[in-house]
Amino acid sequence: MANVLDLRRRIRSVKNTRQITKAMKMVSAAKLRRAQERAVSSRPYSAMLASVLESLKRRIDIYDPETGDAKHPLLRTREEKRVLIVVVSGDKGFAGAFNTNIIKTATQFLDKNGKKQIDIEPIGRKARDLFRRRYPAAKFAEQNQGEHAGSARPERQRGSGTEVIGDHPGLLEKLSFDAVREVGEDIVDRYAHEEIDAVYLVYNEFKSVIAQRVVVEKLLPIVEFGKHEIAEAREMTAEERAQAGEAALTAGISVQPGEAEADIAEFEDEAKKFGTADVDYIYEQPPREIFDAILPRYVTSQLYHAMLESVAAEHAARMTAMDAATNNATEMIDDLTLTMNRVRQAAITKEIIEIVSGAAAL
Repeated sequence: MANVLDLRRRIRSVKNTRQITKAMKMVSAAKLRRAQERAVSSRPYSAMLASVLESLKRRIDIYDPETGDAKHPLLRTREEKRVLIVVVSGDKGFAGAFNTNIIKTATQFLDKNGKKQIDIEPIGRKARDLFRRRYPAAKFAEQNQGEHAGSARPERQRGSGTEVIGDHPGLLEKLSFDAVREVGEDIVDRYAHEEIDAVYLVYNEFKSVIAQRVVVEKLLPIVEFGKHEIAEAREMTAEERAQAGEAALTAGISVQPGEAEADIAEFEDEAKKFGTADVDYIYEQPPREIFDAILPRYVTSQLYHAMLESVAAEHAARMTAMDAATNNATEMIDDLTLTMNRVRQAAITKEIIEIVSGAAAL
């Protein structure tokens, strides 16, 4: 059994660790508030964008009358032979099972679609590092230095069925719409050129601290504006909800929607009426031109909103994990203190017995 000095050193070490985890919890709580505000405030833009597209859809012919195919390439549905899966994970650890659940869900999707040609585009360092260890990177042929080499798309040289494509370091750390737009435009361009037949997005959908789920959402082709086509979903367990609720309560974060979220929900309802209202709107440009210009931006906004929710969910998961670590450290300190008191009392009792025995021997 350890002596009193060793136990005191261990107690001091655990106390120092508890201070760190408590500080990390408060930092994550502060970042969560800002991330939650950004995620909530972006919803009206996405809702109105979907409503405008729905309104334009009612005023133009989106299908070819002869072939029946959609005129815009992002609306065309093809057999899923080549699939792109965008995995949005975190850049850092200490977030409990946040990254594990996302990677597990993505891996299950890959196993179910193992016979297809799949490109994995990881967003976040954790997913990037893991999938790079498991799957080879995509290779492209070098372009000729000709007159039109700058406009030509590089030729893909596929070596295996599943490959990792793209690298976006630091994208989630300083998330901006301009940075996400580059990713979205590349995905839209690849789908329009029929390099891929479908795009799936794996991320942590965030509604509140106690209302989260890991989803596999189909991003392309677009079937219905404003509707999230969820292929798979993993809900939080009752235990996870309880832990998240307790962590939010101690950090001073509400788990119920506030006034701002209620106002945004009301705005989203009004936005839906805009898309379905039987009103003859007058557009400055032709409706077809506006529709073709907004549709790629709609895909980018969906991608941007998913990343905002994932960032908020990561901070919520880290806050919950650090709260659990702080509670475990407190319990460990109590147990070590009790053990130290017992060892010290045993040593005192032993000394008393030795003194009494020696006095009796005299």
